[in-house]
Amino acid sequence: MKAVVMAGGEGTRLRPMTSSMPKPLLPVANRPIMEHVLRLLKRHGLTETVVTVQFLASLVRNYFGDGEELGMELTYANEEKPLGTAGSVKNAEEALKDDAFLVISGDALTDFDLTELINFHKEKGALVTVCLTRVPNPLEFGITIVDEEGKVERFLEKPTWGQVFSDTVNTGIYVMEPEVFDYVDADVSVDWSGDVFPQLMKEGKPVYGYVAEGYWEDVGTHESYVKAQADVLERKVDVELDGFEISPGVWVAEGAEVHPDAVLRGPLYVGDYAKVEANAEIREHTVVGSNVVVKSGAFLHKAVVHDNVYIGQHSNLRGCVVGKNTDVMRAARIEDGAVIGDECLVGEESIVQGNVRVYPFKTIEAGAFVNTSVIWESRGQAHLFGARGVSGILNVEITPELAVRLAGAYATTLKKGSTVTTARDHSRGARALKRAVISALQASAIDVRDLENVPLPVARQQTARGSAGGIMIRTTTGVPDSVDIMFFDGQGADLSQGSQRKLDRVYARQEYRRAFPGEIGDLHFPSSVFDSYTGSLLRNVDTTGVAESELKVVVDASNGSAGLVLPSLLGKLGVDALTINPGLDESRPTETADARRSGLVRLGEIVASARAAFGVRFDPVGERLSLVDEKGRIVEDDRALLVMLDLVAAERRSGRVALPVTTTRIAEQVAAYHGTQVDWTTTSPDDLTRVGRGDSTIFGGDGRGGFIVPEFSGVFDGTAAFVRLIGLVARTQLTLSQIDARIPRAHVLRRDLATPWAVKGLVMRRVVEAAGERSVDTTDGVRVVETDGRWVLVLPDPAEAVTHLWAEGPDDASAQALLDEWSAVVDSAGR
Repeated sequence: MKAVVMAGGEGTRLRPMTSSMPKPLLPVANRPIMEHVLRLLKRHGLTETVVTVQFLASLVRNYFGDGEELGMELTYANEEKPLGTAGSVKNAEEALKDDAFLVISGDALTDFDLTELINFHKEKGALVTVCLTRVPNPLEFGITIVDEEGKVERFLEKPTWGQVFSDTVNTGIYVMEPEVFDYVDADVSVDWSGDVFPQLMKEGKPVYGYVAEGYWEDVGTHESYVKAQADVLERKVDVELDGFEISPGVWVAEGAEVHPDAVLRGPLYVGDYAKVEANAEIREHTVVGSNVVVKSGAFLHKAVVHDNVYIGQHSNLRGCVVGKNTDVMRAARIEDGAVIGDECLVGEESIVQGNVRVYPFKTIEAGAFVNTSVIWESRGQAHLFGARGVSGILNVEITPELAVRLAGAYATTLKKGSTVTTARDHSRGARALKRAVISALQASAIDVRDLENVPLPVARQQTARGSAGGIMIRTTTGVPDSVDIMFFDGQGADLSQGSQRKLDRVYARQEYRRAFPGEIGDLHFPSSVFDSYTGSLLRNVDTTGVAESELKVVVDASNGSAGLVLPSLLGKLGVDALTINPGLDESRPTETADARRSGLVRLGEIVASARAAFGVRFDPVGERLSLVDEKGRIVEDDRALLVMLDLVAAERRSGRVALPVTTTRIAEQVAAYHGTQVDWTTTSPDDLTRVGRGDSTIFGGDGRGGFIVPEFSGVFDGTAAFVRLIGLVARTQLTLSQIDARIPRAHVLRRDLATPWAVKGLVMRRVVEAAGERSVDTTDGVRVVETDGRWVLVLPDPAEAVTHLWAEGPDDASAQALLDEWSAVVDSAGR
């Protein structure tokens, strides 16, 4: 006997899940509903099956193919227009006309004994046998009455409670003889229950009803879809589950990686190659799809998560459905009954209220509170660039495909035949993405100089030597699973805002240039890169007095690429240096704030015991520098900026210093004391670099370990700052603690507030209005200066739905009060 699986319905009640996926492909326990149906058919010997398709038919065909993987023979009957339950089967008449056949829905979950149903049909000599079952609420189904022999006496489709005369309903599963086709007109919409069966009964044809025992759920609503998942996990329905039951009710599929410190409370299912990190909690009736990542601190309860979803740290999902390829970012909440469509982005700390529907390809901005369905809105902010270039989670936000498109867009902004320098840190992710970038550049008629793994300052310096620009890929500072794709101009500095917008436009329009045959770019690997860098550094930075001072320093390379230049540099510098953590550690391409702090504490212990003049610790890419004084005490980054400023200004006695507006105003006092001036810049690195290149600029820094040594380069360079510091300390003959002690203490506090993109402009207007008669500086954001000198800076983030606030006062309590006052202004405007 053959079977017919009806898989042509649109499933409108299940939108947005069925907006981009046909209903039969919706996963139940990580398998499409229709696959459960096909496996049931096979179990009862019905291996030859015709599938009727109409809505998104190609997706069904592509998934199941000819049925070989299931050990079945599948053919397809396509409806050009909806033909109803009977019309769709009539459309497959040619394949079914020779023998009795079974009809079953491709979107109902059941474990009925189909063999018993077929035997009943044959015993009764029926023309049609309707499979029936008893349900507690028959309102959504067709009620059926049968006599003692099983013959159908009456049908009633979707009754009201006043019309309910039975709890026995039609399941949409039938066994039929081919003669039934005589009662179905071709190419018109015909329904079995509403049109064909009443006619058969009117003519006295043998129409029987078989009341089946077992499980049956018509997955037609969101509630029934979630219920079906729970019923499978509770083993109320006899279907196959892939994987292993590692503890009662806890199913884990092949290749899944579940950390021992993750909390799993079954029944639940974790799909193949999913990853559940430590301290994540997954509770009962949750289904985690294939290749899903559940980050630490995430909480899932009665959640259905489709394939390839990213669930960020401390996110909270309860009783919801999340469509495939969706990213749920850190601390987001999705409440009971909410449905998120395919390929959406749910931003950090956003809240999606219960029963909200978010349709596919939408963005919920960070911090947003969504209490109505999101149907027509397009994706939110379109800016690629943040403070560190183009940043995002590796293989979630930053994929090889994105890297190729970005590199193609960048190449399109340059002339054919130009040279671009590429580099990376020592992580595997950066290595893989850089290869994609190189291919895209060459395919866009760009020659490539690949430096491979080098410190970031070396990449910048080499870019400035004859390249039209550069691309560096590194692990995001402090975020091991994220990467930054950094774009440089011809001088090795970050792209200007204008150049970023140009690249943004090309990327958004997808107007990529492609090389003709013969124009494909070349690939070169420069030699002696480190010797060139250290030679140039020592020629340009004043190191007089170093050899005579007999300074002893401790240098921590942090197992990063900064250690690659230290051997040749320290030998030529003539300083007694103890180097620690010099080797590359591929598993630690960056470090968390706690790890950095622990490293500095350890460095301080070594400095104190070795009686060194000071200690320095590079970040893993050699861009930034942290200091420890001769007593082994950590010099915090904001204090290190003032210490370096004091040393440089005291020696130069003139010139200008480039500092971002977020820096303590004590820097003005230090600079003025030594006869120098401060040029205040925006917080954008490219602006600080631009000012740092000025002829009269003697120093620059950002207060976060980034220092500019203008006599060598106009960009942050940890190694150059280290060489300059050695020379300054050697010549001044003062210790770092002595210099630090003579500088007043600063009291600057910072706070970040989530602000939806739609109200960022309103927030800034409200801040200006609230400033009233007070002095306002708009160098970057809005800085409001009180009459007593206290100030607050309100700055919208260019890449995230966040507003940053800084406040400075004569003490922490004063700064805190100012921060609270202006946070309330921002909050009230953002509501």
